[in-house]
Amino acid sequence: MPGRRLLAAFLLSLMTLPASAAEAHGLPGAAMSLLWALPFAGILLSIATGPLLYAHFWEHHYGKISALWAALVIVPMALAFGPMVAAEAVAHTMLLEYISFIILLFALFTIAGGIWISGNIHGTPPVNAGLLAIGMVLASIVGTTGASMIMIRPLIRANDNRPFNVHVVVFFIFLVSNIGGSLTPLGDPPLFVGFLRGVDFFWTTQHLIWETLFVGGLVLAVFFVLDLWFHHGEDGQPKIKDPTPDSKVRIFGAINFLLLAGVIGAILLSASWKPGVAFTVLNVPVELQNLVRDVLILALAILSLFLTKRQYRAANGFSWGPIKEVAKLFAGIFVCIIPVIAILKAGMDGALSPLVSLVTAADGTPNEFAYFWMTGFLSSFLDNAPTYLVFFELAGGDPQTLMTTLGLTLTAISAGAVFMGANTYIGNAPNFMVYAIAREQGVNMPSFFGYMLWSGAVLVPVFLIAGFLFFG
Repeated sequence: MPGRRLLAAFLLSLMTLPASAAEAHGLPGAAMSLLWALPFAGILLSIATGPLLYAHFWEHHYGKISALWAALVIVPMALAFGPMVAAEAVAHTMLLEYISFIILLFALFTIAGGIWISGNIHGTPPVNAGLLAIGMVLASIVGTTGASMIMIRPLIRANDNRPFNVHVVVFFIFLVSNIGGSLTPLGDPPLFVGFLRGVDFFWTTQHLIWETLFVGGLVLAVFFVLDLWFHHGEDGQPKIKDPTPDSKVRIFGAINFLLLAGVIGAILLSASWKPGVAFTVLNVPVELQNLVRDVLILALAILSLFLTKRQYRAANGFSWGPIKEVAKLFAGIFVCIIPVIAILKAGMDGALSPLVSLVTAADGTPNEFAYFWMTGFLSSFLDNAPTYLVFFELAGGDPQTLMTTLGLTLTAISAGAVFMGANTYIGNAPNFMVYAIAREQGVNMPSFFGYMLWSGAVLVPVFLIAGFLFFG
């Protein structure tokens, strides 16, 4: 089949070609037109529309679609600049960024999927607010995907006898699936991309703590007031028999918390241990500390599979489908962004100079308010990890400069990417997963545009206030 041959060729190219998205080796960004950005726009548009407009076709062919967009970058690069230049570009991205990125997501997904919270509690406003607060803390430790998997079903069970419970899941997406993941590279994919690019592990914690406390606290306060209002309004409603009998809350698969601690330890090890040893693979230097980190993280995920009882994962509705989809789609995204980064590196000499102008003041200094909103707006409709990467490069791409002289700029990019991924169902990977689980559990979730009415009414005003307060 042509599609299978194309997919096989694409995967073979990932395994055998070397290269550089981060450094855009050999790609003349100043001479490249916006046509080179079309595959990147195309794959993100496919991700945005596929699950909503042609769900059945998407479900069966998303890997082929991702491979097709990637091929539309690799083949023209090879023809225009030579096979070796194209090879170096792809290999650098795959070996130094994509593999580490997907190993971490796989480990967090696998380990968190082995933690099962059973039992039932009553979803009163204080209890719901407490569960959301716990989920926010977990999100920066086990990732927004992991925290969403652990917490969403207990929260739904706690509120399944309430006639008004849609808002509980909507705010769960706001707070646990997005905002709560802003304090460590483990929390949200954009921040781990930054870590892979050289941003210190605890830099995010130190520089986003006040923004996160303000935005998360304000949104949580809005939820509490709204939940109180709904709770009081339910007094006159017909009583719904609780479909989940009262039982003591218990946590199973606790060994996975130790494994999660091991993941954090492996990442901290790679950040502090610098032996100065590197292995050259297809002209790409792979540093020993990063290789050890990835092997340790992968081993911890495999250990979780052996040490966790299958019934715990079954009770969580665990399946490999979501992580397979993320792996295939992000392989395409990381390839498609290569020429975009090359153009961005050309700055005002490149085809994306209007975008550079939008986030640059008249005196040439970065406009942090514009960075926050531009990164956030695009993260609302595109995936927030590649969006973060685009603006990271737009701000210069040098992690040392961005952590020091341009610290406020990197804070604005990080906050925009993580916070505003909550604006739509497609802004961050866990959003649609929580939506699907909630519908499966009988919650009458709002449509795509209905959800945007919620985010527009609650989140946009909060983000406006935060933008002026921290970046204005």
